[in-house]
Amino acid sequence: MIVPAPYDGTTTYRPGTRGGPRAILDASRELEFYDEETCTEAYLEGIATLDELTVTVSSPKDMVKSVRDAGELVLSSNKLPVLLGGEHLLSLGMIEAVSARFPGVTVLHLDAHADLRDQYQGSGYSNACIMRRVLEHTPIVQAGIRSLTREEHDLIRERKIPCFFARELLRDPGLYDRVVSALGSDPVYVSIDLDVFDPSIMPAVGTPEPGGLGWYEVLALLKQVSRKNRIVGFDVMELLPIPHTAAPDFLAARLVYKLLSYIFVDNPKPFC
Repeated sequence: MIVPAPYDGTTTYRPGTRGGPRAILDASRELEFYDEETCTEAYLEGIATLDELTVTVSSPKDMVKSVRDAGELVLSSNKLPVLLGGEHLLSLGMIEAVSARFPGVTVLHLDAHADLRDQYQGSGYSNACIMRRVLEHTPIVQAGIRSLTREEHDLIRERKIPCFFARELLRDPGLYDRVVSALGSDPVYVSIDLDVFDPSIMPAVGTPEPGGLGWYEVLALLKQVSRKNRIVGFDVMELLPIPHTAAPDFLAARLVYKLLSYIFVDNPKPFC
């Protein structure tokens, strides 16, 4: 079940990701239903979309709670939650809901940024802190990282967080096996910040970083994960639509449908 969350209250560089969910949904109407790689039509499993979460809250923490409440509603109906953002902080609410339902879940974090600061600009509820907050609930494995602070790098080493930098993955695709191995055999929640992709194919993000992963590289990793682990939810975050430029919106929509195709072909009706 799709949960659109149009919010970007803690964005500090380029705002506008509040328009991401609607742009993804608009682009999704132009997708072909048939996936040539898996020879499946994921929509036949049933894809429903909730109304956009209404932004009437007074703080980022309240918005995270709204997402968590929506996630709990989806999970209570034995549906697969798919969050569309909006800023990456909102993933925390969905991960809180999923980790309560599936103890032992591990988060696969695909991103250009480590997002492991304890606080940013005086707040612990910021895009820059999302994975630090997630660590308070469940383990994480990071892939595609290419921008972080010294303190974040030290934290990765101290806590032995499995972190696979983009330059390493691009040089040695065999590392994908190590990413999957680091996830263990527990259920997995996949959190995707679209800036994990190289800006040459995904310029529509708030903080683009050079040297990102390509389309087929990200898909190859997601496919391996879906074959080995039970994916119990995922999100696609941080699309900042560019006027009159449809390609990034279409990429994000296709990414959602691709991952659904992988999940359903390897684990049909995962919640039944």
